[in-house]
Amino acid sequence: MTGSRKPAEQAEDVPKPSVEAGGEVAVEGAVRGPASSFRRNSTMNIGRLLISTAAGFVLPSYLIHRLPVTTYSAWVLILQMSAYINYLDFGIQSGISKYVAEYDVKDDAAGLNLRASAGLALLLIVSSIGVVLTLMLAWQAPNLFHEMPTDLYRDVRLGLIFVGVSTSFSLLCSIFASIFTGLQRFAVPTVLSTLNRLLFVAVVLIAVALHSGLAMMGAGVAAVNVATGVMQFLAWRRYARRVRLSLRGLDYGVLWKMVTFCSAIAVLTVAMLCISGLDVTLVGRYDFRQTAFYSIASTPTNFIIGVMGAALAPLLPSASALSVVRSPRQMGDLLAKATRYASTLLVVSGVVLLVGGYWLLRIWVGAGYAVQIVGYLRILLVANVLRNMCAPYANMLVATDSQRIAIVGATAEAVVNLGCSIYLARHIGAMGVAYGTLLGSFVGVGMHFGLSMHYTYAKLAISRVRLFLSGMGRPLMVAVPTILLTPLWWRDGAAAFSVPMWLAWAVSTLLLLWFVAIDAEERDGLVRFAARRLRSLPAQG
Repeated sequence: MTGSRKPAEQAEDVPKPSVEAGGEVAVEGAVRGPASSFRRNSTMNIGRLLISTAAGFVLPSYLIHRLPVTTYSAWVLILQMSAYINYLDFGIQSGISKYVAEYDVKDDAAGLNLRASAGLALLLIVSSIGVVLTLMLAWQAPNLFHEMPTDLYRDVRLGLIFVGVSTSFSLLCSIFASIFTGLQRFAVPTVLSTLNRLLFVAVVLIAVALHSGLAMMGAGVAAVNVATGVMQFLAWRRYARRVRLSLRGLDYGVLWKMVTFCSAIAVLTVAMLCISGLDVTLVGRYDFRQTAFYSIASTPTNFIIGVMGAALAPLLPSASALSVVRSPRQMGDLLAKATRYASTLLVVSGVVLLVGGYWLLRIWVGAGYAVQIVGYLRILLVANVLRNMCAPYANMLVATDSQRIAIVGATAEAVVNLGCSIYLARHIGAMGVAYGTLLGSFVGVGMHFGLSMHYTYAKLAISRVRLFLSGMGRPLMVAVPTILLTPLWWRDGAAAFSVPMWLAWAVSTLLLLWFVAIDAEERDGLVRFAARRLRSLPAQG
C-alpha cells in the first residue's frame, strides 16, 4: 500500500527541477512521472467512488420502500442540512493540499509544517462554527419546513444534531486526508473514505430493519463519522507524521497567507452552496412532498459529477507542483487535455442517462417512482453536464493561485441559479428548482469563457476558441445522435426506440466517441493496452 512507503522512497517519485540552456525550467521524467502518478491517483479515486456509489444506490431503493415518503423526505433533509457543514471548509483543505504539494517538491519541511499547522487552526475554527450552525438549524427546523408533519419534528431535530455535530468532527479530521492528498498518496484517504461510506450504508440499513426512528439512524451515522475520523488521525501518525502539526508554533504571517488564499475560495464556496447545495432544501420548503423524488433524481447526476471529480481530484496537487516548473503554454496544454477528458466522460455518461434514465429508475426504485422522477433527472443532467465541463479550469485556477478571477463568474451563476430557483419554485414547485439550476449553468459557462479566461492567459496560455473547440466541442459531438432523437426519448416514460433504432443510436454514439472525442494517439494507446491485456489472459488462466 502506498501509505506504508518511507519518506525517502516517496521523494524518488517527485520530479526534480533543473535549468536548461536559455533559462528554461525542465523536469526529469516530466512526462512519465506526474502523468503516471495522476493516472494512478485518479484510478484509486474512481474505484473508491464506484464502491461507495454502488452502496449508496442500494440505500435509497431500500429506504423509499421501507419508510413513508414523508419520513424519507425528512431523512434526506437531515443529511442535506448536515452537509452544509462541509461548505465551511472554505477551501482550507485545498489550500493545505496545494501548499503541502508545493513545499514537498521544494523539500522544505519547515515551510510544509507551518502551512499544515495553519490549516489545522483554521479547520478547528470552522468545525466549531459547524457545531453552532447545527444547533441553530435543529432549533429552526419547524419554521424552515412548515409542510413537514409535526410528529417528525423531534426526531428530525435529534437526528440533525447527531449527524451535524459528527460531521463537524469529520471536518476537523479532514486535515489528515488533506496532508495525504498534498503528498499525492491517495491510498489511505481513499480506503478510509470508502470504509466510511460502506459503514454509513450498513448502520442506516440496520436501523431501518430494526424499525428505529430518525434519531437512532442519526446516532448510527454519528458513530461512523467519529470512528473514521479517529482512523484518519491514526493513519497520519503511522504513515505521514513527518508532516508535523502544532498549534503552539503558529506563524501568524503564514496563517494570514492561508486565510488570504482561502478568502477567494470562501466566496466561491458560498456561490457553490447557492448553485448546487440548496436545491433539496428549497424543494423541502416549497414542495415538501416532492423532496424524496427530487433527491433520488439528483443521485445519478451526482454520481456522474462524482466520478469526474474523483478523476480530477489529483489535478490540484499535480498542477500545483507542475506550475513551479512548467511554462504557461504547457499549463494551457494540460488544461485543454484535462477539459477534453472531463467533457468526454460527462457527455458519454450524460447521453446514456438521458436516453435510458427511465429504465434505470424503473429497475432501481420501481415504475411508479420512475415516472415521477425522470423529468427532474433530465433537467438536472443537462444542467450539471454543461456547468461541470469547466471543472478542470476551476481546479487549475486554484492550483495556480488565481481563484479570485473566478469570483465574478461564480457569483453571477449563483445569483441567477438561486433567484430563478426560488421564483420558479414558488410558482411551479420542485421543477422550478431544476430549471433554475439549468439557467444558472448557462450563465456560469458563459462567464468563464467571456470573462475569467481573459485574465488567466498569463498562467494558462491557451486561446478560448481552442479550449472550447478541442476541450468541449469535440466531446459534445458525441451527443449529436441523442439530440437528433430528442422527440423520441424526452417523454414521461421510456424512450420510443425500436431495437434497430437503439442499435443505430449506440453505434453512432460510439463511433463519434472513438473518432472525434479521442485523438489518434489515444486510440493507438487504447488498442495497445487492450492487446496487452488480451495476451496476458492465457498466462493468468
